[in-house]
Amino acid sequence: MGDAGPKVSPAIYGFYRWDDVQDRVEVLRKTVHLCLELGINTFEHGDSYGSYECEELFGNLLKEGGIRREEVILFTKCGLRQPHPQNPDIRVKHYDTSAAHITRSVESSLRKLRTDYIDIFLLDKLDAISNLEETALTLEKLKDSGKVKSLGVANFSVFQHQLLASYLSKPIVTNHIELNLLRTQALDNGQIDYIKQRYMRPLAYAPLAEGRIAIGTDKQAVRVREKLEELSTKYHVDIESLAVAWLVKLGALPLIGTTNEQRIRNAVNAFTIELDHQDWYDLYNTSVANLA
Repeated sequence: MGDAGPKVSPAIYGFYRWDDVQDRVEVLRKTVHLCLELGINTFEHGDSYGSYECEELFGNLLKEGGIRREEVILFTKCGLRQPHPQNPDIRVKHYDTSAAHITRSVESSLRKLRTDYIDIFLLDKLDAISNLEETALTLEKLKDSGKVKSLGVANFSVFQHQLLASYLSKPIVTNHIELNLLRTQALDNGQIDYIKQRYMRPLAYAPLAEGRIAIGTDKQAVRVREKLEELSTKYHVDIESLAVAWLVKLGALPLIGTTNEQRIRNAVNAFTIELDHQDWYDLYNTSVANLA
């Protein structure tokens, strides 16, 4: 993940779209084992993912003994808080990066994941009214204690990224951002440039635009899909593999969130594609055409 970050698999599996997944225990077991079979050993959690269940289900899977803790890299994060039956005290969607909330969230994640450490802890958004000195001090204490091995951020603007970094003596190793062929704003708003300046790699969530690339009916999705279909005959691959290869060419780490086995395989197949320099721009130009 850059000069200061740990080694991770070329693609990462995230549980961020699991709120509506049925039979989570069995689907999680099947998905994790498929990922490991395909070479994905890095998994991204969040304190609220899967209606607050995914961390615990993953921890139970580790406890079963078929997977050793040292064989996997685990992310988790906190910051976003939304009303949910599990947390009746939350009245409105908000962000909380206070020292107390970060500490509670990390301890909860460690307990649920049945582990002594989190490889990468991400702060999700920056709480506009938090005490940044306390936030930074808490993050550094967690890293010094060994409970957190590396620090990252999620959905931070360039200025937020710089602001938090100015309070930290420890490096930030990644920024988890939305990036795909239908959402390329990170190339224009400075996020990608700053990530590269800091010798990091972006963690790109929704690499297939949550299904829009394959089935979207809006003009941009249709236009991009037609270009992908045109190029797929040249590379002899699925259009979804080509869409992920576009991200890989940019240096991003795709964060896969689907439970569909074929889509997971399509994403992994992206790493077999040597996308031509001009084809990368052909796809980009197709995406941004007429958006200004």
